Amino acid sequence: MREAAAARARRAEAIVRGLGAFYPDVRIELDYGTEFELLVAVVLSAQCTDRRVNLITPALFARYRTVQDYAQLKPSALYPFVRSCGLYRNKAKAIVGAARAIVEHHRGVVPTRRTELRALPGIGAKSAGVITLHLAGGEPAFPVDTHVARLARRMGLSKQKVPDKIERDLQKLLPPTQWGIGHQLLVRHGRRICKARSPGCEGCPVRELCPRVGVKP
Repeated sequence: MREAAAARARRAEAIVRGLGAFYPDVRIELDYGTEFELLVAVVLSAQCTDRRVNLITPALFARYRTVQDYAQLKPSALYPFVRSCGLYRNKAKAIVGAARAIVEHHRGVVPTRRTELRALPGIGAKSAGVITLHLAGGEPAFPVDTHVARLARRMGLSKQKVPDKIERDLQKLLPPTQWGIGHQLLVRHGRRICKARSPGCEGCPVRELCPRVGVKP
């Protein structure tokens, strides 16, 4: 039986409430101190675990403290710090390029608008969404990474496969005030319980709200 849009929206809100009660301390798992450090950590986290990023950024952030510091570097100066993150050459180039663009076009201040963030080297739609969520004055966003995409389909909240389209579906279901927390909760749940190969449905706090699309009995 096809689910009406209003019913799906109520179920989506109930899922967020249930996950919120289960993960009351949910937050971004990247460690950072400044807005540009947030951007750096997000760039480094692509195809890398937050745990690994948090292991290498203390030394990096102690050596280079401001966006101006990064803007004056050659990407190769970052290699010794970021080598273990994977794709480190591309990431170093993106970090330096973003720093230079911020200094040149934004007076050294990380922009809060998602469109402006996406215009920076190495910052895609998902990264821009994550960054703007955690900036003072940032825009509401529901960034879609692999965890959010998987759970959105599995929970019957979207049939789309393209991240931008999945995000639009989720934004239609939830009010803007719940986009940020909804993103974080789905990421946490995807990492802890609703995993790709072996979803732990028996331990899921919202299993009664989930149709388990694509999950084998």
